Amino acid sequence: MSSAIEVSGLTKHFGSVKALNGINFEVEQGSVLGLLGPNGSGKTTTVRILATLLKPDSGKAVVSGFDVVEQHDEVRAVIGLTGQYAAVDEYLTGRENLELFGRLFHLSKKNAAKRADELLERFDLSDAADRGIKGYSGGMRRRLDLAASLIGQPSILFLDEPTTGLDPRSRLGMWEVINDLVKDGTTVLLTTQYLEEADQLASKIVVLDHGNVIAQGTSDELKTSVGGDRIELVVAKSQDLANAVNSLTAIASGEAVTDVVARRILVPVSGGSTSIVEAVRRLDESKIEIEDIALRRPTLDDVFLSLTGHIAEEVTEEVPAGRGGRRSAKSGGKK
Repeated sequence: MSSAIEVSGLTKHFGSVKALNGINFEVEQGSVLGLLGPNGSGKTTTVRILATLLKPDSGKAVVSGFDVVEQHDEVRAVIGLTGQYAAVDEYLTGRENLELFGRLFHLSKKNAAKRADELLERFDLSDAADRGIKGYSGGMRRRLDLAASLIGQPSILFLDEPTTGLDPRSRLGMWEVINDLVKDGTTVLLTTQYLEEADQLASKIVVLDHGNVIAQGTSDELKTSVGGDRIELVVAKSQDLANAVNSLTAIASGEAVTDVVARRILVPVSGGSTSIVEAVRRLDESKIEIEDIALRRPTLDDVFLSLTGHIAEEVTEEVPAGRGGRRSAKSGGKK
């Protein structure tokens, strides 16, 4: 499968702040790449460079075969961009917003209206099409914003934290929309600081921290990199902790971790679900009473903590004011 996006040695500084430090990655056509990291890691800077809104200091980025610096008009003709906040005009209706974007993409009045109707139906906004945006919920605004980015039928879509501020139900709805787009052949680069979102949507994940790519691979590959499954159990009596650890030594793939206060033991294992069956059998033979036992698989939270030494805390990413364009335009069009 060929690459829709290729990034090589990309760097960007804002004064003394090194936003990107020579990052490298590729995105295959028709796939979702999750660009994962906390605010300040370089995600938005990367998207703005790929969308031709910023110029890199060095390195190269190619989108759909076009250099983002030398062939920016060609890049803009094939991409769509949805930023972190809905970029719709509150003084217009949903339909008027989409028709406006259609005209900006050089569609005729008739074709702009037709495309608006198609997208309103696709994003379940037909009933609210002629209502003012001020009456839209956050989830409706985000769906409309995403619909606007698809007016020009882009083959590559940049989604910069598209579910920021949404409630869980609206977030799930956006996930369904993104999955449908990929099924139709769209290539998606998704930035997020929600680990679950990357886990659910991305076929490949690139982890950024302080402008550096610190890991990349599939979700399963990244989870495997921090260790396999673990059995987590809580014994009924503190005095049984040592005996429980001894009983499980034979099935452990590494050193067990004990929390005396919580009476909890964490045992790394490699046998998957069969390990927990064997653990219960051994504990029963040793007459050790347990209050709780479960097989815990590594999560992306574990990956991020292992790689960075911290959780995905929020840090402000420095980006020049006035350069936060919202979406692409056809070659020769205006942002």
